[in-house]
Amino acid sequence: MARRGRPVAEVTLTDEERATLVRWSRRAKSSQALAQRCRIVLGCAQGKSNQDVAVELGIWPQTVGKWRNRFVARRLEGLVDEPRPGAPRTIGDEQVEQVVVATLERTPADATHWSRASMAAESGLSRSTVGRIWKAFGLQPHRVATFKLSNDPQFIDKVRDVVGLYLDPPERALVLCVDEKSQIQALDRSAPVLPMMPGLPERRTHDYVQHGITTLFAAPDVATGQVITAVHALRALENDLHAWATAWNDDPKPFIWTKAADEILDRLASYLQRIPGAGH
Repeated sequence: MARRGRPVAEVTLTDEERATLVRWSRRAKSSQALAQRCRIVLGCAQGKSNQDVAVELGIWPQTVGKWRNRFVARRLEGLVDEPRPGAPRTIGDEQVEQVVVATLERTPADATHWSRASMAAESGLSRSTVGRIWKAFGLQPHRVATFKLSNDPQFIDKVRDVVGLYLDPPERALVLCVDEKSQIQALDRSAPVLPMMPGLPERRTHDYVQHGITTLFAAPDVATGQVITAVHALRALENDLHAWATAWNDDPKPFIWTKAADEILDRLASYLQRIPGAGH
């Protein structure tokens, strides 16, 4: 049966283009956006429809159509981001690429992550230029997020079961989710905090005095949004925690779960693609 809809541009690759696209698509640490665009073009070159490629990669068909047309019109150069309006660039693409690749694939010899100063010394560019490149590519070397990969062979089935309880709990069901919150400490700065002023942020000393710690047991009621709390040890901090819970419960907001199990598993798959050997 003939396909319906608007005709799509046919993608035909030279051997050199195919080799480049495959190489770019397999780089584990470089731009994931560029790698995905390469996978889109490779899928289109196999004669697949925009819809088929979109389903395989978990993206919108419109996104496939955009990069199909960009490649047909401008070949490999069409897969990089378009220049933005403004003054002519004084930094070449090779210099930008060197900064991005170094940020993603290496660390400085004397530190755990890059700073503007160390990258400026490495690249020969100014600190402000390094900052602009990082901002343009969404790179934040000073920030670290954590994640946990499960080796449970029943992990996928368990995710679907748990998310199913969140999205559509049985009638009269009691769903409990237990987790640990990072420690809560009663801290006070060693000097008074300087308030925020026009052109200046709030300023506080980096050192502090620790007045103690406590343990908070909290149970959010997802249906109403209220928080049920119990604290143990250190009285002043307990009072602060109780005061916070009371203020929250004066205007609670229900906790509504919106993420489907497939979205969670797709996010996990994206992590695995970036970790060599993690899928085996």
